[in-house]
Amino acid sequence: MNRIYVSTILVLLASVALAQQSPREQTVWKLEHAYWEYVKAQDLASYKALWREDFVGWPSSSAEPVRKDHIADWITRYAAKGLHLKSYMLRPAASQKSGQLVVVHYWVTMTWTGADNSEQPETIRVMHTWLKGEKGYQIISGMSMREPDAKK
Repeated sequence: MNRIYVSTILVLLASVALAQQSPREQTVWKLEHAYWEYVKAQDLASYKALWREDFVGWPSSSAEPVRKDHIADWITRYAAKGLHLKSYMLRPAASQKSGQLVVVHYWVTMTWTGADNSEQPETIRVMHTWLKGEKGYQIISGMSMREPDAKK
C-alpha cells in the first residue's frame, strides 16, 4: 500500500513539474521517452538518429567517453546476453533550457528480461544535453551512472 501511495505522489509531482516546463523542455522530454521506446524495440537506427554526429558523452556502460559510433554498444551487449528491455519508468529530476540547448536530468528504472523470463531491474541516473539544429533536437552530450544500491 505504501508503494502505491509513494508512486502516486511521485507521478503527481512529476506532472506538476512537467506542466511548468517550457514548450522546448516538453519537446525534449517526449524525445527522452522516444529514446527508451527505441531501446525497448531494439530499433538502433531510430535510436542513433537521436544523436548528433559530433556527440561525446560518458555512459555508465563505458570506462571512458564515447562518440556517436559507439553509442548503441550497450544495447548490443544486452541483446547478446539474451536480455530485452521489458519496461522502463522515467523519473524527471530537473530540466533547463538556454538558447538552443535543453539539459535534462532524470532517473530511469529499467526491467530487463532474459530468455528464461527472469527479470533484472536496474536504475541509472541520466543527464543529456539536447541541441536544436537542422534535424531538430539531438543529443550532443550526456552522462549516466548506476544508482548506488540503497541496501549498502
